[in-house]
Amino acid sequence: MKPILTSAPSRDSGSGRFCVLDLLRGINLISMIAYHGAYDLVYLYGVDLPGYRGTPGYLWQQSICWLFIFLSGFCFCLGRFDGGRRIRRGLLLSSCGILITAVTMIVMPSSLIILGVLSFFGLAVLLSVLLYPLLRRIPAPLGLICCLLLFFLTRDVSSGWLGFEGLRLFPLPGFLYRGAFMMILGFPWPGFFSTDYFPLLPWIFLFWSGFYTFRLLSGQAVLRFLKPHLCAPLEFIGRHTLPIYMIHQPALMAVFFLAEKAGLL
Repeated sequence: MKPILTSAPSRDSGSGRFCVLDLLRGINLISMIAYHGAYDLVYLYGVDLPGYRGTPGYLWQQSICWLFIFLSGFCFCLGRFDGGRRIRRGLLLSSCGILITAVTMIVMPSSLIILGVLSFFGLAVLLSVLLYPLLRRIPAPLGLICCLLLFFLTRDVSSGWLGFEGLRLFPLPGFLYRGAFMMILGFPWPGFFSTDYFPLLPWIFLFWSGFYTFRLLSGQAVLRFLKPHLCAPLEFIGRHTLPIYMIHQPALMAVFFLAEKAGLL
């Protein structure tokens, strides 16, 4: 699980920037780096971290994923809609995702990443640009309710069921779980393996939940509470999530390598 958020144009309190969004991204990015550091210690160095392999670790992971994806959909609406700019952003994110797949395939095949979170963000942005004329026609309250319901309903499709977190409502037919296209949708073939897998289903609905939440709040006084500067260093981190994401894992590995050589691990 390697969540990252697109650097959407959130606004500065003097120029309209929503600095609290940068702050939330910065806090969540630090949480993600800590989670990945813990992952490396547990699975690569055999360190026993109580709770990490159980429910507390899972909830930590999911909180990072959910917040990043929701915020990314929320930020998609910020600023004037520029389809070309967003397409370029989507292609950049997709390219970074493909690069990570290639690197893990060559360097760490046991930790192979196929359709990781960056690939998802790229697809989500491109799909949202394509469907934007339709998405914006749907009333925000209706869109938000439908997307939340669909997210919960499709949460476990990769496991063969409609349902949420083990609450199995309806089994899905096996013929759906064939081929690369269906894997991208959320129906991986038997034996599929990826240490970071974010298909369109269910995550696109969480992305669009953020989209409709912004549209629901747009023009409301509540948005002014997102503008104040609260912590400049965290806001800076939140504005540079993509480059930090791309270098954080090699940096962690270098730190742990040096710690091991020094006899600390």
